[in-house]
Amino acid sequence: MKHRIVLVLLTWMFTSSVQAGLHYSGEQMAVLPSQWRGYLVDQRSLRMIGVAPRNVAPTYLREQYEEAAAKLTKTAQQRRLTADEAADLGALHVRLGETGKAIEVLRAAQRLEPEHFRIAANLGTAWQAQGDLEDAARQLREAVKFAPPAWKEAESLHLKLVQSRLREGKNASTYDDLFGIAYDGESGKPEAGKLAPAEKKKLPANAAALVQQLGLWLPADGRLLGQLGEIANAHGDVRTAAAILDGCITEFALASPDIRRRRQIYREASDVIDALPDREHEKYRGDLQTKSPRPLLRALDPAFLPAIRPEGVNVLPWIVVAETSIGRGFKPRFNPYLEDLDGKRVAITGFMYPTGTEMTDLGSFMLVEYPIGCWFCETPDPTGIIFVTLAKDKSTPLKKGIVKIAGTLKLNRTDPEQYIYTIRNAQIGEPD
Repeated sequence: MKHRIVLVLLTWMFTSSVQAGLHYSGEQMAVLPSQWRGYLVDQRSLRMIGVAPRNVAPTYLREQYEEAAAKLTKTAQQRRLTADEAADLGALHVRLGETGKAIEVLRAAQRLEPEHFRIAANLGTAWQAQGDLEDAARQLREAVKFAPPAWKEAESLHLKLVQSRLREGKNASTYDDLFGIAYDGESGKPEAGKLAPAEKKKLPANAAALVQQLGLWLPADGRLLGQLGEIANAHGDVRTAAAILDGCITEFALASPDIRRRRQIYREASDVIDALPDREHEKYRGDLQTKSPRPLLRALDPAFLPAIRPEGVNVLPWIVVAETSIGRGFKPRFNPYLEDLDGKRVAITGFMYPTGTEMTDLGSFMLVEYPIGCWFCETPDPTGIIFVTLAKDKSTPLKKGIVKIAGTLKLNRTDPEQYIYTIRNAQIGEPD
């Protein structure tokens, strides 16, 4: 039997205002498809919103969503929420993993506004998140009925996904078979970085954008993540496919023999590519034409930033670093909060990368927000790299995994040949 992957054919108009699946007015998206590296970071960020923090600080995004939900809840105690506000509050509860609260809010709102599209769609997603596929399907049928023309096909396919899983019952396969795209070819064995020509013709040109969007609506769905791995492989990017299937197994604990077999095939092919000289990696990047570096258009709310202490160590969030832009003639524009941190002690977590071939006695290195599989293929923007120097006569081996860096921040406003940010006299530690 050929193993298949769903290609959910959604209507995506490539604007931040067009959404379906889960509707929250405060959540804006860039044009898809996004680069895989940035997409996976943001998809995980959305998933982590739903993880209640224990013994660690909540994520910046979770704090934003909690604050937004608290404000709407307080408003609801003072007056009746509008239909759009109720839809937003329900969506926020879904994102925060509070599906019971979401269903309570949305059901009450639907009794007053029975034909409101966003309420019906969000309620369907809430029921799906709670595991009640029958009620999810019923609500998504309502969403299809009331959907504007541009969104009707999207909601129809979300409904089809839920109906497919409802028919499966306990006999769930690795992937959802909605469009019958076979990835195993004639031999019945998946090929790394390839898709049979006959199947390639069935693949919608914007399949990556469409499945990426579905994964953002349902970030806790491990099967969708696996489908994204297959999309990456179909576009010739076997290294991304291997990394995604690694996540399916390590983060989502998917244990089917099929996905483990496919992961092994892609991982072996990826290891062969990684062993090649960097100059040969370009031809293995795949043919996916991305339209944005990452999908979430993150808005920085200064209210969530801690007060800056002239003495002591201040937290430096990556979201503040990401707001830097470079004008013509190397004229960097820094966020005012970042400007105020210039010359002060800061702490930030990230991943170490060497500036050369040395891997042991490093006196300096680069720090980036998220791990990079191949620096040659996935070079970050200059605004996404912090140069770190240790104290004089200090050195460190290259450390894998996330590290915490504490030191004095220096911003570069004049020299285009140097790094934009430097953290000097740095100390390396474990993240909190």
